[in-house]
Amino acid sequence: MIIASPFPIPYSNLQPVLDWQAAFIEGLMQAQNFQLQMLAAWQWPFASVNQELWDQWVARFGGGVPLDA
Repeated sequence: MIIASPFPIPYSNLQPVLDWQAAFIEGLMQAQNFQLQMLAAWQWPFASVNQELWDQWVARFGGGVPLDA
C-alpha cells in the first residue's frame, strides 16, 4: 500500500529508496506479528500442562480434589 504524501518531496529521486525502505519495514513487522502469533499458540498447551501438574500436586499434598474457580 503506497500512501501519497500531501507535501512534495524536494528530491523526488529518493522516492524509490523510501518505497523500498517502507516495504522492508512492513515485511519485518509482518514477520514479528507471525512470531507473536506462534508464541501465543504455544502458550495454551503449556498452560494446560501447568494446570494439570498443579491439580495433581493439590490432590496429593493439598488434601483433596482441586476445585477450579
